Amino acid sequence: MSRTSPTRHPLRLAALGGAALAAVLVLSSCSGGGSGAADAGSDRLKVVATTTQLTDFAQQVGGDDIDLTGLLAPGGSAHHFDPTPADLLALGEADVLIVNGAGLETFIDSAVEASGFDGEIITASEGIDLEEAEAITAEGGEAHDHDHEAEAEHADEHDHAEEDHDHAEDEHAAEEDHDHAEEEHAAEDDHDHDHDHGSVNPHIWTSPRNAAGMVSLISGDLSRIDPAHADAYTERADAYVAQLDELDAWISAQFERVPAEERVLVSGHDSLRYYLHDYGIEFAGSILPSFEDNAEPSAADIDALVASIREHGVKAVFVESSMSPKLAQTIAKEAGVQVVDAESLYADSLGAPGSDGDTYLGATEHNTRVILEAWGAEIDQLPANLQG
Repeated sequence: MSRTSPTRHPLRLAALGGAALAAVLVLSSCSGGGSGAADAGSDRLKVVATTTQLTDFAQQVGGDDIDLTGLLAPGGSAHHFDPTPADLLALGEADVLIVNGAGLETFIDSAVEASGFDGEIITASEGIDLEEAEAITAEGGEAHDHDHEAEAEHADEHDHAEEDHDHAEDEHAAEEDHDHAEEEHAAEDDHDHDHDHGSVNPHIWTSPRNAAGMVSLISGDLSRIDPAHADAYTERADAYVAQLDELDAWISAQFERVPAEERVLVSGHDSLRYYLHDYGIEFAGSILPSFEDNAEPSAADIDALVASIREHGVKAVFVESSMSPKLAQTIAKEAGVQVVDAESLYADSLGAPGSDGDTYLGATEHNTRVILEAWGAEIDQLPANLQG
């Protein structure tokens, strides 16, 4: 997604429906605003951010120099978010929209069109190396692809055995046609999967290293758009990036004490890929076989995950805060391991105000502690610069 004003697509207006558009018109004639809405009478830059993490990053950089509205509420997920009329009104009045990009916000084009937003778009994913992100995403598919190759080899052996048994060339030809049709169907399924999710896992913020790149990009773009406050944006961003670097170093030190063979994790969905990559943690699978937190696993997916948990000696199954723990509890019970759901991981969303995860720094520290405690590892005190 470009950082400049978006191209209009009138047909997409239908995605939000006439009722939502009518409600926006009504709200636009009313005075005042809801919680988190920008002050209409302020000369400050009006900024809207999509996810809770981006809202926190924008607040860290913008401080009191911006009027900030976050679209997603704590505990919400961008995978299945529908903007309200109030959201659309805030977006229509905004000077800047900050999005994650990388295919995360599937709702954003329709929301931009319906709201009439004509400001600038900052795409935070442009602050990281997307080619590297694509490679990290692909790492998680290697074992899955290998399993399919093994299944194909097994199927070939089975076909050859049948040929030897009945020597029926016509039946063999029919089987080949059937196999070819299945291959074409599988290829279509793979194509659809790629179309739905793209080649990059969009949860780029889960890595503090990526978060630092996103913050630096937001700072640079806000400075370009609002040069009068450029020095303040840069100063705040530099201080926050220093905290992110310190958090990264602390997390690395904690996981380095855990033997490599014990650093294996199963999550609710494939949301922590970059965090796991940065700290040498093997991804043994997820309950939902998708980047999204509302996918539906098949019985075969569940059986394969239980087998992977047993094979890798996984100690616990972790659930993200945006997901129900019920399926995780069933799988963990079958695999004979514990499920950590009372203190869920903050992946898709930050936590509610007052919780451990109400900021990005707090959420990432919380996730690290929850994982390490479930593994029975020792945890150092958090550096003073990150406390409070």
